[in-house]
Amino acid sequence: MLVQICGAVFSFIVAIVISFQIALALGMPWGSYTMGGKFPGKLPVFMRFICLLQIGILGGFAVLVMSQSGLIPGAEAPSVSSKWIWAAVAFSAVAVILNLITPSVQERRIWAPVSGVLLITSLAVAVL
Repeated sequence: MLVQICGAVFSFIVAIVISFQIALALGMPWGSYTMGGKFPGKLPVFMRFICLLQIGILGGFAVLVMSQSGLIPGAEAPSVSSKWIWAAVAFSAVAVILNLITPSVQERRIWAPVSGVLLITSLAVAVL
């Protein structure tokens, strides 16, 4: 039961992060809340494409975590998901570190706790 709760929390938070990335890709002026605040306002076009890449990566990790936690009915690939779940854990750990050392105060205040929850929940799904 705890694994499913952690998988659901991870996926819900990833959906919020993906929504943020979609907004950035569409030109919302929230650049000071991402990428170290290097691009305040709207992100340049190239960085918007990076947002699309991040959306794909995050979406893949959400599917992986949901699969490993049993939230996707019929997803019977435990050997694959049990190995790749550690990629989601590592990605989340790197995100925590980067969000703690960012020069952007806004990014640090918002995304460090968010990435911390992603790390804890993905680790719980990997270990339990």
